[in-house]
Amino acid sequence: MVTRKIVNINENLCNGCGACIPRCAEGALQLVNGKAKIIADKYCDGLGACLGHCPQGAITVSEREAPEFDEKAVHEHLTKTGHNAPAKPAQPAQPQWPVQLNLVPIEAPFYKDADLLIAADCAPVACPELHTKLLPGKRIVIGCPKFDNAPAYAEKLTEILKRNNDRSITIAHMVVPCCSGLKWMVDKAVQASGKQIPVKRYIIGIGGDINEQ
Repeated sequence: MVTRKIVNINENLCNGCGACIPRCAEGALQLVNGKAKIIADKYCDGLGACLGHCPQGAITVSEREAPEFDEKAVHEHLTKTGHNAPAKPAQPAQPQWPVQLNLVPIEAPFYKDADLLIAADCAPVACPELHTKLLPGKRIVIGCPKFDNAPAYAEKLTEILKRNNDRSITIAHMVVPCCSGLKWMVDKAVQASGKQIPVKRYIIGIGGDINEQ
């Protein structure tokens, strides 16, 4: 047993709609007696890809004692249950194009009530799992704080946040130091917008692993 991040489901809030289940690429969630449950803690990686997909707000991520995440056991479980293909990202209700921060409009319908994923340019390439673990249900904006103008990025993002009703921001960037400018940009923009917008950050390792900060 180790102390680690893991998904928790509030049974009093869960109405058994099952919206969270296809969001779990590891197959850790199932409906049991009309409620969503983690069938085995070792199947849950704790990244919370199911977060934000529960209309009742019954899902949270917290730190507690649990068996270590077992990738081999997950693979065996998915193969056994016939769900060994990775989950597909949710399709946006409205098309979004472009995605590069220099090119995206300041106001657009796809920002309405959006959960934004702001990713470093190279993160989706270095980490294919970003598409199934972090992107589903979100609108994505990409940029490179090293080769582009980070202060200009911050100014544009500030205007986007001011003029639209974005619900949350998820940052995903590589572990290299230059990529941390993405967090500086987001923090600056959120503060300048005058809004209380929750921000989560994930750092992508050189090997493609995703780590929540």
